[in-house]
Amino acid sequence: MRASRMLSILTTLQARGQVTAPELAEACEVSVRTIYRDIDALAASGVPVYADRGAEGGYRLLDGYRVRLNGLSPSEAETLFLAGLPGPAAALGLDAAMIAAQNKLMAALPVHLRQDARGMQERFHLDAPGWFGEAEEPKHLRTIAGAVLRGTLIKIRYQSWRAEKQRRLAPLGLVLKGGSWYLAGQVDTSVRTYRIARVLDCTALDDRFDRPADFDLAGYWQAATLRLEAEMHPNIAIVRLSPFGVKLLDALSQPYVKARTQFEETTDVDGWRIARVPVGKTSWHAASELLRLGSEVEVLEPVDLRDKMAEMTEVMAARYRAARKT
Repeated sequence: MRASRMLSILTTLQARGQVTAPELAEACEVSVRTIYRDIDALAASGVPVYADRGAEGGYRLLDGYRVRLNGLSPSEAETLFLAGLPGPAAALGLDAAMIAAQNKLMAALPVHLRQDARGMQERFHLDAPGWFGEAEEPKHLRTIAGAVLRGTLIKIRYQSWRAEKQRRLAPLGLVLKGGSWYLAGQVDTSVRTYRIARVLDCTALDDRFDRPADFDLAGYWQAATLRLEAEMHPNIAIVRLSPFGVKLLDALSQPYVKARTQFEETTDVDGWRIARVPVGKTSWHAASELLRLGSEVEVLEPVDLRDKMAEMTEVMAARYRAARKT
């Protein structure tokens, strides 16, 4: 365990340049005192690790010192090849670079790890789009990706839900979600999300921008996703569900809705259960979501949603009765 931890310390220092003892302790899930002992042991064994004092100090390796890849464990080697996803890499124009990097990594691995690494690629595949959907191939994805990597501004013409807009923005990062690509772009001091398939025109500019030091792409995306889901389901409906309706709700609901649905413990004489379910902004949106459950759901509250369910089902029933008569 200690040997694995010390290798982890070395590779972290090599990758990040300078790291504090508390940061290493958190990454290795040990105490700061343990990190101090490990650093002393590395230095005693001849590894050129140095400590910089002060508020912005930390540990670092002597410039030019590198850790050999033959310290990888079998599972670590397998994981590296699992991370080489051909679809997204090709969409970004990086497929050739990815293949070249994997070949170099394979050549650097010890012989006994190469077969397991190849086996991981043969046995796992990522299919990003959801079921019955196709991955988007945005026209301007590679241009935007290039600007993200260079740290240069872009000018876009964008079709939002409401209108067409012109934007000059700093591209901070790309996210692939359910087969669709999204851009986190900074306009003035705010960061917004743009679906790249809706970018009508894109011009890469030569002007560089200062990336916010505290911007974390994964953290931003998680917060933005949660905020969007909350905005799409701001209301609560009290519904009555059959046993099959409970299963349908679990199968058809978005993760946000499933996580926040509250069931009463008891059931009625027919085995139906009462639940509080997050629903859409308007009665039309809420009814459209609940109608997927068919006759296995009954809306109890609010009254306007119950009325909307009755209205929509009456119109549907009348249409189908008329079609049957003809």
